[in-house]
Amino acid sequence: MFNTPTTRRSFLAMSTSISLWLAGCGAAQTEQEKQMTDAATDSAATSDEAATSTGDRETITDDTDGGHAIAVSAEEKTYESVDVIKTGDDDGDEADFYGTNAAVYAEEGATLTLKDITVTTDGAHANAVFSYGEGTTVNISDSTIDTTNNCSGGIMVTGGGLLNATNLTIHTTGNSSASIRSDRGGGTQVVSGGTYTTDGTGSPVIYSTADVTVSDATLTSTASQGVVVEGKNSASLVNCDLVANNNTKNSDKSDWYQAVMIYQSMSGDATQGEAHFSAQGGSITNANGDIFFVNNTVATIDLAEVSITNDDQEGNFLRAAAAGWGNEGSNGGQVTVNASKQQISGVSLVDEVSHLNLVLSDGSTLAGAINPDGRAGDVYVELQDGCTWELTADSHITALTCGKDAIALNGYALYVGDDTYAEGTASTGEAIEATVSESTGGPGGGEPPSKPGEGSGSGKPGDGGEPPAKPDGESGEPPAKPDSEGETSSTSTTSSN
Repeated sequence: MFNTPTTRRSFLAMSTSISLWLAGCGAAQTEQEKQMTDAATDSAATSDEAATSTGDRETITDDTDGGHAIAVSAEEKTYESVDVIKTGDDDGDEADFYGTNAAVYAEEGATLTLKDITVTTDGAHANAVFSYGEGTTVNISDSTIDTTNNCSGGIMVTGGGLLNATNLTIHTTGNSSASIRSDRGGGTQVVSGGTYTTDGTGSPVIYSTADVTVSDATLTSTASQGVVVEGKNSASLVNCDLVANNNTKNSDKSDWYQAVMIYQSMSGDATQGEAHFSAQGGSITNANGDIFFVNNTVATIDLAEVSITNDDQEGNFLRAAAAGWGNEGSNGGQVTVNASKQQISGVSLVDEVSHLNLVLSDGSTLAGAINPDGRAGDVYVELQDGCTWELTADSHITALTCGKDAIALNGYALYVGDDTYAEGTASTGEAIEATVSESTGGPGGGEPPSKPGEGSGSGKPGDGGEPPAKPDGESGEPPAKPDSEGETSSTSTTSSN
């Protein structure tokens, strides 16, 4: 009966007035009047409890080193309208490979569904939401994630896990803390909608040793690359707006800054083979350095109707070059760029241990130059019917396929092998074949070592010696795994929101 705030206040006021009146008159309260007063008070208290239960969100916290606030194994579970707070630290590979110390963790074929949750972490190596192992699926939607310490990504997969994300807001501020992150053994991440921002050194918005697809999202990095793809893995953007301002070095392995980096670190965290980056629709805006950098791997870049802007007047469209990863003399970038309905502007640089196949189709245009300072690595350019190239400086390539009206020299020279191209002539050439070898791949196979208690794996990345630093700050051999998982504990409390 007494289930509204107005009614509750009325009965509390009534009971208080009765008591005051009786006290003022010096009369004793009758048993009947006492029962009326107690009933009104009890009813109001019951209503207060209902209001708290209805209006509150559950808060789940964990402050242990290596622990989880939410951990699901081999079962289906759903959390909705929950606030997760994680503190406590971990020391590295346990967290990066297996999800130790993650705020929210799923493994062993679990299916974990998260709706309208917030996740906040403030520990070292405290990733927010982690899907580990083949058959494990995490579905998260309409949620917010904030991580503030180093090596603490937003959403993460390893060991073949699957993570589906819809309409998330993720902000990371620590170093080596990608918003969309993966590590050894990879997996699959499918992201739709939302805003993803990183502020730390070595913290691209996407760090992929997995298959990552992001659509209709805003991606912003304020210190690091926007996207990094390592090894035989991929990152695909569909109608996304990527803004990158790579202005801080995380290692001394290269001298250049870029929006998108594709490489092989030789750490063993990514399988050797061809890497893929694609962007369809949307935009890529770069504040500093080059748009694309390819090093120590074979890579394919597919571009279709993307608005590409480089705000660095001295930056290049593409750089394929050796750097500090891989074996000297064979660690360049072997890259094919396929452009469909695409406008490309800027310079492309290909060093002597690298090569480039640039294929324009469906009315694509190129305004720029290739190796303006002289011949270096092999370059093949193909301009299909309706595609054009306007030179902005002398260019040196090794093979060319084009129609007679495809190229405007604008007073510059185009050198094709040992010949000088004559404007208004057609040409037919052959693309360059890529080769994958140990020099363009890591010493390991990218598979996660055995988890503690599951086998004899030592957790080492391979026999390739001390690997150089990765751009996200991870390097060296991981330590041997302990015999068993660390204990995890969590404390659940309910608080008003």
